[in-house]
Amino acid sequence: DPRQMELTTASKRKLRRFIVIDEVVDKLYGSKVREYFEKNKVQHKILALPTTEETKSMDLVLNILHEVQNFSLDRRTEPIIAIGGGVCLDIVGLAASLYRRRTPYIRVPTTLLSYVDASVGAKNGVNFLQCKNKLGGYTPPVASFLDRSFIQSIPRRHISNGLGEILKMALMKHKGLFDLLKNHGKYLLDTKFQSCNGFADHGDAALQTTRIAIETMLEELAPNLWEDDLDRLVDFGHLISPELEMRVLPSLMHGEAVNVDMAFMTYVAHARGLLDAEEKEQILQCMRGLELPVWHSGCSWALIQRALRERLKHSGGQPRMPLPTGLGVAEIFNDTSEEILERAYELWVRD
Repeated sequence: DPRQMELTTASKRKLRRFIVIDEVVDKLYGSKVREYFEKNKVQHKILALPTTEETKSMDLVLNILHEVQNFSLDRRTEPIIAIGGGVCLDIVGLAASLYRRRTPYIRVPTTLLSYVDASVGAKNGVNFLQCKNKLGGYTPPVASFLDRSFIQSIPRRHISNGLGEILKMALMKHKGLFDLLKNHGKYLLDTKFQSCNGFADHGDAALQTTRIAIETMLEELAPNLWEDDLDRLVDFGHLISPELEMRVLPSLMHGEAVNVDMAFMTYVAHARGLLDAEEKEQILQCMRGLELPVWHSGCSWALIQRALRERLKHSGGQPRMPLPTGLGVAEIFNDTSEEILERAYELWVRD
């Protein structure tokens, strides 16, 4: 808002910012963040917190809100800034939405997963009663600032974890993105998504991959920001994975659990005749190339049945199952029989 910007810059009141940063990110970048605010003469409070799936709770939200209240934040002109991975962005988003009914906030993702997933859209939330994101809301940030240089300091497994969500969009919507992952996956893992000169064979695969992933995500989310329509292609990989992820914490990261779900659903699509054997194998080979798990012992037939029953409760009594119908194309199905699911599970376990 240009008028608001003019008022802010003309004001004699000192600029103030409240920042929540993941404690691991703080160790790596905290001094740079502090230096930035000090150089720009911004009064600031930096709250470093352990933001993991295990700590993603209302207790942490209330902790943040106590500190926000002590800071005496002006909700009209002083957005809260969240710097961290997806859990950090989710927690801060929920805290901001609750403080004085709605306080603006800014997302600064520092992992590949949060860069292509949590940075986009309106959702925020915390885990509750051992259920993933059971409490939350829809409050979009005023901005997301994307900087891939953060990604260079995260472990290789975290890069692979983020690639799971990128592969989701490739399988649902974009054959070109699938080809990028298939052809450049190892290179992206090796270079940690940094744009490197001197690798002509790869072009700027990092920029292309992240840009297409975000654009396809936005295409799906923007017209349906508050999920009024429950038929969502972005739910691919998210039918079984919430149950699996919470059940086996901390052995699977989010993108890994999503990929296990997608691997099973690839077998379901094959069992239904939507994918031929070669397409199924191409998908699984791509997953392995991205160093993602294609199976997990915790994903039992009983867990799959339980997860799909839970799905029915929250999707209007229909499974609304997104399935690939080729490479980069998909549809949503409500008529997958128990027999097909069981046959797909047996083939998946056998392989």
